[in-house]
Amino acid sequence: MGKNLEFMGKKKCRRGAGTMMGRKSMVDITRLAMLAFLVFLSIGVNSAVAADPPRPILFVHGSGDSAALWHTTIWRFESNDYDPSLLFAIDFTHPRARNDDTKPQENRSSTADQLRELSAKMGEILSKTSQKQLVLVGSSRGGFAIRNYIKNAGGAAIVSHAILCGTPNHGIRATPTNLNDEFNGMGPFLSGLNTGDEVHPGVRFMTIRSESNDKYAQPEGRFIGMPGQPTNVTFASPELRGAENVVLPGLDHREVAFHSLAFKTMYRFITGREPPSLNIVSEARPTLNGVVSGWANGAPTNLPLVGAAVEIYEIDSATGQRLGVAVHRRTTSADGVWGSFTAKPEAYYEFIISAGGYPTTHIYRTPFPRSSAHIHLRLRPIDEREKRPGSLVTLIRPRGYLGHGRDTFLIDGKVPDGINEGVPGIAEAKRLFEPGPLRPVRVTLNQETMTVLTHPLDAGHIVIAEFHY
Repeated sequence: MGKNLEFMGKKKCRRGAGTMMGRKSMVDITRLAMLAFLVFLSIGVNSAVAADPPRPILFVHGSGDSAALWHTTIWRFESNDYDPSLLFAIDFTHPRARNDDTKPQENRSSTADQLRELSAKMGEILSKTSQKQLVLVGSSRGGFAIRNYIKNAGGAAIVSHAILCGTPNHGIRATPTNLNDEFNGMGPFLSGLNTGDEVHPGVRFMTIRSESNDKYAQPEGRFIGMPGQPTNVTFASPELRGAENVVLPGLDHREVAFHSLAFKTMYRFITGREPPSLNIVSEARPTLNGVVSGWANGAPTNLPLVGAAVEIYEIDSATGQRLGVAVHRRTTSADGVWGSFTAKPEAYYEFIISAGGYPTTHIYRTPFPRSSAHIHLRLRPIDEREKRPGSLVTLIRPRGYLGHGRDTFLIDGKVPDGINEGVPGIAEAKRLFEPGPLRPVRVTLNQETMTVLTHPLDAGHIVIAEFHY
């Protein structure tokens, strides 16, 4: 390029062919200069991206849930080389929302309660990681706490990205009754969040929703106790003006947070690139831990349960029979922690939990390919209507609902009763078995299958088959 410049300086007075050659050389020089500038710019941008370290991510669960719902999503981030020390999940103490946000209610939380706990967790993470900003990812009600934190608690300076999955940002209904219900789009809480700009210009927002398969984003109120009545919201209720609004067709209210396609969308938004894989990479010796919790006032709680006895047995996946003695035993203390336990990544396990005021609970689980500190064990009382001779087997899918025609869900080879048609809206299926000796029952959910054993309900035992995906 230096020679071309020298040539142009000496020959600029020549005419004809020389002038044409000079003009051509000038064009070439200009092109080379532009190319050099673009290469320099590209190197500079890529260096800036490379120099910007991954930010911590805090996953925020929805109403009635716990941090346990996020362990498969965390596994996928880890499997795509996201630093495990930067992945966090919160457990709200009282995860179920109040009926009236302004009135105290046992074992229910207000929007102010959620904001306080989220703010405290944010401070803890920033202190632990020594970083100035982090990413927030929320499922359903968890998105309310995120928006409240960003808009009303100074969170815009701390949050770089906010991802809201199935959050009913304009309400699950917008009607003049019970305006203090935080899910009412006409109420003061959501009206306050939606007044003015729906997103903060200093935070990158994304929403992920279903096209029409979300039970809480329906124009008709069948799924929220208002059959035949208009909700005054639409399928697009989770969207926000100014956000990147993503639609994942066919997925339900929970899957838009916990499905592998939801992970793919999150990963791209956070990192700026597609994840290399949606698969979960197994570890040689996964370490599992979590907290035992229970119920109070008819709702789940994330308070640790003291004095719960936990036993774990490896089982034969074909018969449900235990393979030898317990591989882990512990009675919980004040923190409710039941582990830790080093598992085999290909093994099926039976967790047996006993605690005062609860039935002896047998939770069967499909293999754990990776470690997690969020394998929580939640006990529940027996429903009075279900106290009878025989055995009760419950299929539970925490990260999605059960959809006829979309999902395969079988208990002992039969589709259980009680699952609604149309939009998926139920995460559990039950089947009662007649009294008799313990017998194996095969339970299937899509690509996952396990075999459990029946245990007598009238002797205070319940059986749960819980699936990852």
